[in-house]
Amino acid sequence: MLFALLLAGILTVAPSATLTTDDNGDPNRPNLQALVDGERSELVSVLDRYRADLGAIERRYPIANSPRRCARLAAFRQGWLAALDAIDFDRLSRDGKIDWLLLRNLIRRADRQADIDAAGWGETAPWLPDPMGCMELVESRDAIPAMPAREVADRLERLLLSTRDAEKSLREALVSGAPAPTEGSIAKPSASSCRRVLQAFRGLRREIDAWYRFREGYDPTFTWWTEAPWKELGSAFDAFERLLREEGVGQTPANPDVIVGTPIGRDALLADLAFEWIAYSPEELLAIAERELGWCEDQLRAAAIDLSCDDDWREALEIVKSRHVEPGEQPALIKGLAESAVAFLRERDLVTVPDLAVETWRMEMMSPARQLVTPFFTGGEVISIAFPTDGMSHEQKRMALRGNNIHFAHATVFHELIPGHHLQQFAQERWKSYREPFATPFWTEGWALHWEMYLWDLGFHSTPEDRIGALFWRAHRAARIIFSLRFHLGQMSPQECVDFLVERVGHERANAEGEVRRAVSGDYAPLYQVAYMIGGLQFRALHRELVGVPGRPGVMSDRAFHDAILRENNIPVEFVRMILGNEPLQRDRQPSWRFDDLPGSAAGSPPADS
Repeated sequence: MLFALLLAGILTVAPSATLTTDDNGDPNRPNLQALVDGERSELVSVLDRYRADLGAIERRYPIANSPRRCARLAAFRQGWLAALDAIDFDRLSRDGKIDWLLLRNLIRRADRQADIDAAGWGETAPWLPDPMGCMELVESRDAIPAMPAREVADRLERLLLSTRDAEKSLREALVSGAPAPTEGSIAKPSASSCRRVLQAFRGLRREIDAWYRFREGYDPTFTWWTEAPWKELGSAFDAFERLLREEGVGQTPANPDVIVGTPIGRDALLADLAFEWIAYSPEELLAIAERELGWCEDQLRAAAIDLSCDDDWREALEIVKSRHVEPGEQPALIKGLAESAVAFLRERDLVTVPDLAVETWRMEMMSPARQLVTPFFTGGEVISIAFPTDGMSHEQKRMALRGNNIHFAHATVFHELIPGHHLQQFAQERWKSYREPFATPFWTEGWALHWEMYLWDLGFHSTPEDRIGALFWRAHRAARIIFSLRFHLGQMSPQECVDFLVERVGHERANAEGEVRRAVSGDYAPLYQVAYMIGGLQFRALHRELVGVPGRPGVMSDRAFHDAILRENNIPVEFVRMILGNEPLQRDRQPSWRFDDLPGSAAGSPPADS
C-alpha cells in the first residue's frame, strides 16, 4: 500500500531554470517561472507524506520513551525503509535520487537515535518514581470506559509512595554513594546523570499534569476521589525535583547557572559525523582546528603590529574591545553594518540579493536571561541584539559591552543577516522548501562561515581593528571545534572549556561560560559547534573546485555558485557537491569527500577571481 502511494507521487517535471534567474528589480513581480522550473524532484509528494505521517504518530503518542510510542515509531521507520528500497532508484531523476538518498539517511539516523534514546532511558528510568506507572496513567486518558476514579486515587497513592522512595534512594546515593559502585554499594550519580534524570522527570510531569487536567472538574467523581492524593503527589514531585536540581545537578539559588553536560563519546561522534556526511574522524577534525587556530594567531599578531602593539595580539584585542557604542545606539550600528555588507556584495556581483530580503529583516533586543546562553547576537529574518540592560550588574554590563563591540559586530552582522542566515532562510522558504527535514548545521553555519572567510579574502575588513574583530571570531570558530570535541571525547571538563576560550581566544569569562553552556547543555546537537568552521571549509573547497583560484578559473561565476547553493536548500554539503558537480549517483553512496588536506591551511589560501 505504502509502496503504491510512493510510486504514485513520481512525476515528470520541467527542466532546471537558469541558475542566475532572480527577482531583483521589482519585488512586487516575482519570477514565478524560475520557481516552477526549480521544483523537479519526483519525491516531493513522498516527503510531504513522510512528514505528515510522522507528525501524526508523534502527536498521537507524545510520551518520550513510552513503549507504545517507541514500538509504533520503529514499525513506521522500518515500513518506510522497505518502501524506499522498493523504488527503482535508477528510474529517478537526479533530484529524485538526491532526495531518495537524503530521506533514507534521515530515517536511518532516526533509527540510530532511537537506540541511543533507549540506552539512555535504561540508565535514567531506575532513578525515577515508577515511570511505567506514570506512563500507564497518562495513556489511560483516552480509555473508554475511563479508569474508575477510585482506582485512579489508589494509583496516585502508590505513585506518591514511589516518589518518596525515589527521593530517599537518590539522597542516599548523593550523600554516601561511591564514585564507582562495588558489590552491594550504591553508585553516586554524576551531575550530568542527574541532569538527564531531571529532564526526563520534567517531561513525565508535564504529561501527567495534562492527563489530570483532562478529567479534573469535568468529572466530579474523579475530582472527589483524586484531589487530596493529587495535592500530596504534587508536593512530593516538587521535593524530588528540587533534590535533583540542587543537590544532583548543583543548580542552587546561589549558583543558578552551573554548566553541566553529557559527553557522548567517540563512537557516537563517529556515527553523527557519518550521518552528517563528514568523512573525517574526530581526531582529524581536531588537527584541522588546531591548524586554523594557529593561522588565526599568526594573523592576529600581524594585525597587532599594524595597530602599534608590536605583535601582542592580546593588547590589540583589548583596544578593540574598548570600542563600543553608547547604550541605546547598538541598533543603529547594526543597521549601518548590514547596509554596508549588502553594498559590498552587490558591487562585486557575488550573490543575488533580492530587494525584498533587504526590506524585510527586523531587529529585537535579547533578554538578559537569553544572554546567559547566547552572549552575542543571533540572526535570521530577525536579528536578536545582545547588549547590556539597565538591570544587569556593573560587571555584566562591562562584559556585554566588550563582547559586543563595534569591530566584533563588523565581522558578524553579515553572518546573521545578508549574505548569512537571513538570506539563507529567505531562500529556504522559496526554493525546494520540501527539503526542510534534511537540514544540517554544516550547511546553515557553514554557509555563514564561508562568507566570513571569503569576505576576509576580498578585503571587506580594511582596518587593523576590523581585521582583529574578524580574526577573533574566526579563532573562536576553530576553538569551538577543539573544546566541543574534546568535551564529548571526555578530554575536557566544562570549566576547562571555559578557561580555554578565555586563554586561547581572548573571551570575556562570562561570555565564554555562555558559549560553553550552549555547547554542552544538550540544547544543541553535539556537532553543532563543529559545523561552523568545518562546513565553511567544505563550501570553501567547493568554491575552489567550481569558481576557481587565481590562475585556474573554474566553470561558474561567484553569483551562479552562491545562488545554486541557496536554491538546493539545506542539505549536507557533500550532496551540494554531487549536484553542482553533476556527479554519478548510486543508491549505495557513502560519505567520501576529503575536502581538506591537513598539512596545508585552507584558511589562508588566496581568494578566487570574482
